[in-house]
Amino acid sequence: MHSRFLSLFLTCAALLLPLGSAFAAWPEKPIRLIVPSAPGGAPDVLMRALGAQLSTQLGVPFVIDNKPGGSYVIGTTDLVRSAPDGYTLAYGNIVSLATNRSLLANVPYDVEKDLTLISNAVRVVNIMAVNNNLPVNSLAELIAYAKKNPGKVAFASDGNGTTSHLGVELFKSMTGTFMLHVPYRAATAGLNDLIAGGVQLMMGNTPVLGPQVQAGRIRALGISSTTRSATYPNIPPISDTVRGFEVIAWGGIIGPANMPRDIVNRLNAEIRTALANPALQERFRALGAETSPSSPEEFLALSRRETEKWARVVKVSGAKID
Repeated sequence: MHSRFLSLFLTCAALLLPLGSAFAAWPEKPIRLIVPSAPGGAPDVLMRALGAQLSTQLGVPFVIDNKPGGSYVIGTTDLVRSAPDGYTLAYGNIVSLATNRSLLANVPYDVEKDLTLISNAVRVVNIMAVNNNLPVNSLAELIAYAKKNPGKVAFASDGNGTTSHLGVELFKSMTGTFMLHVPYRAATAGLNDLIAGGVQLMMGNTPVLGPQVQAGRIRALGISSTTRSATYPNIPPISDTVRGFEVIAWGGIIGPANMPRDIVNRLNAEIRTALANPALQERFRALGAETSPSSPEEFLALSRRETEKWARVVKVSGAKID
């Protein structure tokens, strides 16, 4: 009996060793990083920079796999179906982890049950700017003008449900103003119409609107963070005029559900190290972004807060994505 028990114990131990050693040895092969947007866009460029730094630290390639479409749903769903072994990760952001829950009738994944949030990585603020011919020079003047001329101020966005859309909807709800939404397929198309005067206002990411503000083609009224930007220190926070206003685009690294905690912790530590690298920080700044690491718990809490915040805005605005 004793020898039979010993034999059974040794067999079980042998079966467990490969599993434990596999976790201890991770990573041993390339890691696929799904980016649910097109090549060349800000998420793609930022994640390629982060992936390159992580590859240097971990000693294995990070292979970017662009899967655009469906408001980040296509790429995120691919991640959900992947093995939770740490070799398939994805970029998850304010869209896939927060606003989709209110904007889409049927999201085919549950953020809480189907995903592992590992670390936030980036934050990007928006600029609210107007056409140079609009007779306003401050947010207070814009609010007064919009109240006096309801519906005569049209604002551009890069699509329904984006922060450039919902950010202005939040501004409208907090100021009691009415402005007409004009969605475009791309931020650059909306920006071109703003410069030409086809629309009067736009809220867009600093990498898009910032250079045009500096060139004097449009006039900035405010920035969407609660503090001034180091890149655009002369633009006051919108919250100076509209107390409590804040719109931040954010995103980081996620995995499928049930990832081993050891791998999650290792990845979180490596992401923090990567984002502390001065060269990577400068690369992010050049793209109008800031590095913003977090713990897994902080990342999940951010997703929950933003889901609740934008659900209220979506309800008031009636915004939907078909």
